Amino acid sequence: MSDHFFAGSFGGDNAKIDDATRLECKICWYVYDPAEGDTYWQIPAGTPFTGLPEHWTCPNCDGAKDGFLVLDGEAHG
Repeated sequence: MSDHFFAGSFGGDNAKIDDATRLECKICWYVYDPAEGDTYWQIPAGTPFTGLPEHWTCPNCDGAKDGFLVLDGEAHG
């Protein structure tokens, strides 16, 4: 658990998500959708959240990757 963890956070736990899971930034509500990828960081479509590079941060607010929230109905485990 990181300093940025709170209920509903991804928290860096890959067991909570699968390759198609969309996640939302807890700061600015940006949604990372694996089907779309991320043009800011040049992440190709089809890249799961777990496949993002370690240095990846929210393209809108620079929020930490482990602070993203699993969208309702998409949590696993």
